[in-house]
Amino acid sequence: MARSSILLAVAVAVTAAALLASPAAAAKSYNITKILAAHPEFSKFNAMLTKTRLAYDINRRQTITVLAIDNAAMAALDQYSLPTVRHILSLHVLVDYYGAKKLRALSHGATASASMFQSTSSAGGMSGYVNITSGKGGKVDFFCEGADDTATPSRYVKSIKELPYDIAVLQVSSVLSSSEAEAPVPPPAPVDLVELLSKKYCKSFAALVSGNADVFRALNETKDNGLTLFCPVDTAVAAFAPKYKNLTAKAKTAILLYHAVPDYFSLQLLKSNNGMVSTLATTSDAKKDYSFDVKNDDDEDVTLATKVVTSTITATVGDLEPLAVYAVSKFLQPKELFKVVEAPAPAPEPSKKKGKKGADDEDSSSDDSDDATADEGAAAPAVFARWATAAATVGAALVLLG
Repeated sequence: MARSSILLAVAVAVTAAALLASPAAAAKSYNITKILAAHPEFSKFNAMLTKTRLAYDINRRQTITVLAIDNAAMAALDQYSLPTVRHILSLHVLVDYYGAKKLRALSHGATASASMFQSTSSAGGMSGYVNITSGKGGKVDFFCEGADDTATPSRYVKSIKELPYDIAVLQVSSVLSSSEAEAPVPPPAPVDLVELLSKKYCKSFAALVSGNADVFRALNETKDNGLTLFCPVDTAVAAFAPKYKNLTAKAKTAILLYHAVPDYFSLQLLKSNNGMVSTLATTSDAKKDYSFDVKNDDDEDVTLATKVVTSTITATVGDLEPLAVYAVSKFLQPKELFKVVEAPAPAPEPSKKKGKKGADDEDSSSDDSDDATADEGAAAPAVFARWATAAATVGAALVLLG
């Protein structure tokens, strides 16, 4: 009897593992900006998460708790610089899940959780940890480890949104206090952008930037607040030179600004996120989009798709927050200035008479079209294989039970 129970348990376990490994059971995705957008009383907190780039860090995490404060409480941050505000708000992002049910389960107890501030170089010792205590009447307080004795704990108010066990967004009464997080952040070291570009891979692009006063000024005004620049390598600039020479002065400015995203993206962040990004060309011409799509391939290659051309990141030229510069294989061409390259029509279905030969004759060349359909097709056999493996295991266990 014991042996039968063990076999049956193994079969059930394998079945469960197969189901959990399938795409249908993948972790939920979320967007903190969209979650908070439904609650206007947190609009200032939401805007600051975006401005400090914490929103990107939150969205790429699988398990997170965000301690949000309303617009009135946000006034306490008005005296701080943007880098310091980022440090303070990173204390409000706990790298664990604490939904309302879990908070209630503390039952007059206490626990501690690391925050995103803990991972920064400014967090000394335990200063990046947040203590969570439960008191009478179900009241829950949050306060930073090592906070001054005069510091007032921030009290749990309500749950805003929960996706167990991925993200919990909770309202707390006030800004968490920490002398380490509130300390002034030194300004970034001065960077000569043209000199940086000229040293590695992008000498030709550096010449284009330095030769355009509007572009040179825009990049330098943005780099200290967050800038990601994608510079085409010298061979790419040479290949694009004939087209570039024929552009108007306004179009030349737009296409150079099109290579600049007014936000800092580390390579890891680019590898872990897909989506459209706006560029400095967008802000210079409000009537046009000037965005492109960032895509990653199995956490390896990062490509930039503009609907005209697809370029790949080939090297990191410089990466020191808030500035990141990456070399790319092709000159980015926006659809606002160049003709969109249409994806080729799908090959006709092979006739039954041709059999295997017809299938072999299909065009397998690569293009810049969306690969979602191909991904779904590849996923179906994988799901079937998991089910088949689970079914076979259950069948074998039942035979042994007999």
